[in-house]
Amino acid sequence: MHLFFKDKWEVEGLQTVGILLVVCSSLKLMHFLGLIDISVTDSVEDDFELSTVCHRPESMDKLQEQTKFTKKELQVLYRGFKNECPSGVVNEENFKNIYSQFFPQGDSSMYAHFLFEAFDTNKNGSVSFEDFVFGLSIILRGTINDRLNWAFNLYDLNKDGCITKEEMLDIMKSIYDMMGKYTYPTMQDDAPREHVESFFQKMDRNNDGVVTIEEFIESCKKDENIMQSMQLFDNVI
Repeated sequence: MHLFFKDKWEVEGLQTVGILLVVCSSLKLMHFLGLIDISVTDSVEDDFELSTVCHRPESMDKLQEQTKFTKKELQVLYRGFKNECPSGVVNEENFKNIYSQFFPQGDSSMYAHFLFEAFDTNKNGSVSFEDFVFGLSIILRGTINDRLNWAFNLYDLNKDGCITKEEMLDIMKSIYDMMGKYTYPTMQDDAPREHVESFFQKMDRNNDGVVTIEEFIESCKKDENIMQSMQLFDNVI
């Protein structure tokens, strides 16, 4: 996979790599939690309802109504989540520790922070099972617009409705730090800033120095590589 990232880094724009990192790293997270294998035969439903964890999730029926997962899929998701997070929630430190196992060759802490912020929709410093499922429902089962909105929210660090060059530079630096030696030989000191400029040339349609959600979605939909990356999640579970 790392050679794939290297090739993409060299040939395509970094905005594509950023989308792919959301997709592939989330797949790794799902694999780590045991969520992709749905061969569960024991009483997961009873386990869901009777588990004595610090945070008790909402009923599966309610979660099924609020997401695009079936009851069986929610059972599997809960089993994997509870096995790794017995308390029922994940704080940022634990999230970073889990994430660091995916990219041992670099420093993933800052990118993990940004990803954690995207899942922590309540901004209470923790990701519950509901937070996790709502995010996955968008990434795995949402429309193209849903998925691109989620990615935009990840990049819009201060959540003011637009992406600035400073925000994108922070994202780019975190990706370079995370990929570590696998960005070689393209990793130069000024490379993140160059990619930011390329990103804005492509996405800042009216040249006002910020990228809005409308500009982001329009530009991504015209990029064949980004659209292909959006389809990597189809039929994962």
